[in-house]
Amino acid sequence: MIERPGSGYVKIHFTDVRILPGDVLTVSNPDGTEKYTYTRDLKASLTATIDRSGFWAMSITGDKAVVSVNNPLSRVRIDKITRGYTEAEMSSQPSVQSICGTNDYKDAVCYQSSNPTEFGKTASVAKLLRNGSSLCTGWRVGPKNHMLTNNHCFTSTNGIEVWFNYQCPTCGGTTSATVTKVMADRVLKTNAGLDYTLFSVRNFETITSFGYLELDARVPAVGEEMYIIGHPAGKLKKLSLRDNNNGGGYCVVRAVRVNGSSSQSDISYMCDTEGGSSGSPVLSRRTHKVIGLHHFGGCPNQGVRIDLVAAQINPLL
Repeated sequence: MIERPGSGYVKIHFTDVRILPGDVLTVSNPDGTEKYTYTRDLKASLTATIDRSGFWAMSITGDKAVVSVNNPLSRVRIDKITRGYTEAEMSSQPSVQSICGTNDYKDAVCYQSSNPTEFGKTASVAKLLRNGSSLCTGWRVGPKNHMLTNNHCFTSTNGIEVWFNYQCPTCGGTTSATVTKVMADRVLKTNAGLDYTLFSVRNFETITSFGYLELDARVPAVGEEMYIIGHPAGKLKKLSLRDNNNGGGYCVVRAVRVNGSSSQSDISYMCDTEGGSSGSPVLSRRTHKVIGLHHFGGCPNQGVRIDLVAAQINPLL
């Protein structure tokens, strides 16, 4: 048992790997509801990140991970782990201002009854764990095996975990529903100037039930109501819908053609985000399609115009 109290996840690296034929190395949570298995053919698992000294197993959600082998003659050595920050550590992290006034984002499920259309768009958004140590958000774009995040999140898929359904089932809850995790597979297209990475995942069939988002390839109007779905600070999925700077009303597009990583590439807004929100979809409340790809904090916060991104990736979708 590996335990790191208060951590959101535990991720284990193995070295000196000797798994005998027919044996299985298992990494799981204590009750076995999240479990990953590894045999001599590590690549066959589709969840191992193989490196020169061994491999990283898929992370285990929560603060405990159980490691076992069936055959006492098999051998692996745990040489390092990574873990999630505790709540206290999270709150002490310095960050660029991106909570604009009071923090108005809520657990996605809090809007299930009051805003069912907005809530219905949240399932296709996933938390990204980058090499076991840093965080972003990504989301399914279109019906095929395509996902979007920021170029500054990653340009190589090695070690990128994608967590679907990392969200609490009750408003204000502290534990997640059952998470479905896959590994990123290939970068299909990336661009630093527009700060996007389009990528595919392994085991795509396990995430198709989470649906997908569509692109609204236009420059939105100033004042258009909008919302953001993501994992700020790697937290359980949040929906940023309201803005105290707008009298508690809905978030709105504040400006368009704002300078971002490129000239006039962004839109701006006061919807609350945090580190870890990078890569989140920005959606219009008029069409409920994606109008921006969030990437900057600063109040106002900023997202890349999706019409510019769509012009480059539509042929691949």
